[in-house]
Order: sequence, then C-alpha cells, then structure tokens
Amino acid sequence: MDLQPLGARLIDEPLEEEVTTSSGIVLPDTAKEKPQRGRVLAIGPGARNDKGEIVPMEVAVGDEIIYSKYGGTDIKVGADEVLILRESDVLAKVASKGAKSSKKKELAGAAA
Repeated sequence: MDLQPLGARLIDEPLEEEVTTSSGIVLPDTAKEKPQRGRVLAIGPGARNDKGEIVPMEVAVGDEIIYSKYGGTDIKVGADEVLILRESDVLAKVASKGAKSSKKKELAGAAA
C-alpha cells in the first residue's frame, strides 16, 4: 500500500464477519451493518500537544481494533477497500483472539 496517514490518523482494513441468524440463515451483504472491527495497516506519527511535541499513537500496525460505527472515510486503493480513521474514533483494542467461552467475561484492567 502506498498510503501514509498524517497526524493522529490510521489506515484500517475492516474485518467483516459472516452473519447467520439463530435459525441458520446467512444474511446477504445488503442486510448487514457497517463493520466496526478492523486491523490496523498503517499509522501516522501522532498528534501534537500544547508544547508542539508529537504524542505517539496508542495503536500499532497489526492491532485489531473496534471503532465508532460511522467514523472514518472509506477509500478504495486498487482492489482493496480501506478506512482512514482518526485515533479518537478508535474505541478499543482487541486484547485476545482466543475462542469464546461460556464463562462470565471480565474486562482487562477493570477492577471492581
């Protein structure tokens, strides 16, 4: 890819999941919502603080992220469709990629 984001922006590859209803019907693309999960392909240098110093980004290339539903700008680069987001549109990084369990989930870093 020949794109380099500027400032506190990043380039994201949306990850689309196949949606199947509880009865086993696979929903077509036209009935799906816009994806909110993706993988970071490139990051900019970061935003500047009040002193003019660059503050590094909290995400890195390869991170899997969750972002706001209607955040970012869709861009088509060749055959690929990517999303350019501001760092502020990123809601969370996906910490683990393990299998889903039936146990109660706890947020990493959250204390009661």
